[in-house]
Formats: sequence, C-alpha cells, structure tokens
Amino acid sequence: MKKILVTGANGQLGSELAVLSVNYSNYEWIFADRTQIALDDLDILEKQLNKIQPDVIFNCGAYTAVDKAETEKELAFTINHLAVEFIAKYTQKNDAKLIHISTDYVFDGTSSIALNEDEKTNPVNVYGASKRTGEIACLKENPNSIIIRTSWVYSKFGNNFVKTMQRLMQERNTINVVNDQIGSPTYAADLAQAMIDILEFPEWIPGIYNYSSEGEISWYEFALSIKEFGGYSCNVGGIPSASYPTPAKRPEFSLLDKKKIKATYNVDIPYYKESLKKMFV
Repeated sequence: MKKILVTGANGQLGSELAVLSVNYSNYEWIFADRTQIALDDLDILEKQLNKIQPDVIFNCGAYTAVDKAETEKELAFTINHLAVEFIAKYTQKNDAKLIHISTDYVFDGTSSIALNEDEKTNPVNVYGASKRTGEIACLKENPNSIIIRTSWVYSKFGNNFVKTMQRLMQERNTINVVNDQIGSPTYAADLAQAMIDILEFPEWIPGIYNYSSEGEISWYEFALSIKEFGGYSCNVGGIPSASYPTPAKRPEFSLLDKKKIKATYNVDIPYYKESLKKMFV
C-alpha cells in the first residue's frame, strides 16, 4: 500500500485532503502538521522524512502570511524555498512522487490575458519570491515533480477571504472590497480532488500546472457572490487597491490559464460560483 504524506495538515488544502482520504483507503495517509513535519528546521525534517518513508508527498505546507513575509523574509524563504528543495531531493533520491503547491503570486500582475505555465515570472513581494525560488529548486532537484500553481484559496477550514467576508457581512452594514485586482478563486476541496485524480491518472507527467476555478473576477465581485449565497443584507462597495494599502504589494492581474492541466490530466474545473455554492450548502 502506497504511503501518502500530506504536509500542512491543518491548513485549508490539507484539511480538505483529510476529508477526501476516507474515499481512498487504497492508500495509507499520513497527515503531518508543523509539529510532525518541521518545514522551518531542515535537520529535524530529514529525520522525520526518513522515519515516515513516504511513497508520495503532497507538499501543502507553506509560509503564507503575505504581509508578514515582508519582515520575516528568512523564515518565508526557509519554509517556501529551502524546505521544498530538501523535500525534492528526498523524493528524487527515494524514487517518491511529489506534488508541490505554488501560487499565482510568482507573477507581477502586468498581464491582461490569462497566464499560462510558461509566462515569465517576476514576483512583486517576498512571499511570491520565496515561492518562486521554491519552484526552481523543486524542479532542479527533482525534475519528475509536479508543481500546481493556484490562487485565492478558500475552504470551510482555516482563515480565508470567504470566511472573513461572511463574518464582516454579519457584523457590519457596509464593507469595501478591492475591485482592481483580477484573478479567480480556488475552492480547496476542488484542488484536493484534482491532486488525487492526478496521482491516480495512468501516466505521471511532471511539470508546472495551473489550477483555479473558471471565471475572471475581482475580489469585489467575489464578495458580491459571497453576499448572494449567504443572503446577507450588508452593502458592498468597490475600492481601488490604493485606498487599502498593505505592507506587501499584490499582483493586479493573476488569472491563471488552465488549459494544460485539463488537456494533460483530464481535470474537471468548475465555474467559481458552482464551487462557492458548495461551501454554503
């Protein structure tokens, strides 16, 4: 029986994989949080991987505090670059499969058309830079890896935009949401299923793949959909990013082109409203 190690077990994606894992008892699943897999301590990480000896690693663990990364650069790079490099080396040496999760933040946001996997990367913040160096290291140390870039992840688990909007829309009469950052959200349950589908696919085809829901929207439009499905009466206004300054700059446009993952792995990608609706059921 193949042993699958999921890092970042308590995160959105790790939690959704745990829900799905009961349907895939043909694998031995090991869900590791930061106490069981120390992505910030490479010496401990080596011992932990040698003890577990996984056949497959779903690397969902990451440093994802985008604004905090601006002042915690070393920690962000340790987790998002050096730990990924180490995991890639381990999987290459031990002939294990690796699916590593990356981000749309590797792009600078200057495009006006959906970004495919071959587009030039140019991160505009520390988080994006740490994730991009992790991608490079991953493919260098294990060219047989699969990297999935995703965007605007949300879930019933963890902290995310949808849950924040749900709370604010119940607490306030009016909220303002940025309307000039364009992309598409990703329901973590959909991505978790796609990862398992890729693993179960008859052929393993390495490389970088994009995955997010279908649709091209702003955060403001996303908030309007959350209001619609939640039946909230709160007024939602759109504001430019300049009116809501953050320590880390965000890419203005990071819509991902999903043709490659659909053509290669026959992955089904729902429209964003279909996926959002599932979270409200």
